[in-house]
Amino acid sequence: MKDRINHMKYLPGMEVLEDSTIMSKVITAMNNYDYNTYTAKDVKRALCADNRTIEDFAALLSPAAYPFLEEMAQAAQTETRKHFGNSIYMFTPLYIANYCENYCIYCGFNCHNKIKRAKLNIDEIEKEMQAISETGLQEILLLTGESPKMSDVHYIGEACKMARKYFKVVGLEVYPMNSEDYKYLHECGADFVTVFQETYNSDKYETLHLAGNKRIFPYRLNAQERALKGGMRGVGFGALLGLDDFHKDAFATGYHAYLLQKEYPHAEIAVSCPRLRPIINNKEINPKDVSESKLLQIICAYRIFLPYASITVSTRENANFRDHVMAITGTKISAGVAVGVGGHEDEEKGDEQFEISDSRNVKEVYDALIKNGLQPVMSDYIYV
Repeated sequence: MKDRINHMKYLPGMEVLEDSTIMSKVITAMNNYDYNTYTAKDVKRALCADNRTIEDFAALLSPAAYPFLEEMAQAAQTETRKHFGNSIYMFTPLYIANYCENYCIYCGFNCHNKIKRAKLNIDEIEKEMQAISETGLQEILLLTGESPKMSDVHYIGEACKMARKYFKVVGLEVYPMNSEDYKYLHECGADFVTVFQETYNSDKYETLHLAGNKRIFPYRLNAQERALKGGMRGVGFGALLGLDDFHKDAFATGYHAYLLQKEYPHAEIAVSCPRLRPIINNKEINPKDVSESKLLQIICAYRIFLPYASITVSTRENANFRDHVMAITGTKISAGVAVGVGGHEDEEKGDEQFEISDSRNVKEVYDALIKNGLQPVMSDYIYV
């Protein structure tokens, strides 16, 4: 539509990182990435290397690497054990609101989807957190729909303060903000911020995000850097695999994380690997061409290229696949997940963002990790 705002132009009030070159480097490298040019020789070189380069990462994501999936899994597991041992960190998400001002055609929360909307008040938030903490979990991820009007920074900050009473680690997956807002939320108790770019193809991004602040591609892409400038301890990255060419989106995700790690060496880096899932009122939404084996290839490539990064596999995936990946390359797993508003202490008060595949509770996931010879860890961070 002609009246749609320019998706590459910042809106008033959006912070511009004038000196940052991260976005231009990521997009240029992604556009130049021709994964069909890589050969088995390139893949073997990448697997044998001591310190993998961006070219090695590109080779491991290419179709040429697919026949080497077993070798990739072994290399990924070696890196995982070297840096993380057999520890798997456990957490759960808590959706405190699902109001959204964006029109993203693949998301159940989009503003034109007729769903039940809800927002927890502070007492309801505390009850949810009490119920979650009683399971033994010590890390929580707070989520909202992307509506600064209905879930403003102060509201999220109060939720962070409440979370600090019950949990040792507090993460956020909310709308992108300016660095001053991230600083405020960090002071309220937030430790890290995750932002999914969805797709790094700006042209495809424009066709999927039709209205709302999320339509502004560069503001979203630079969110992690603003979060680090605001004092956050760590940041998370992810593309929604299946929206566009997964080879290029995975490449851009890994390279984005790599560049931020170089620029901010103190930062803790995390990568998530979500695939498209059906949403309420639209069961046709599914990953286009990302099979489980290709997803495993991507996850192994992330680990080999980013040996120190935390890797999370979503409940979008089934229990068997998640357990398999945890034994190879994952380092963080969610459990007892509800993707509607609330749902831990009482029934969900608002509709879900997407359908999950792994509905196991905390004890079931904990026991599965033990059965697979892994060590569940509730928290690895102590405030002094």
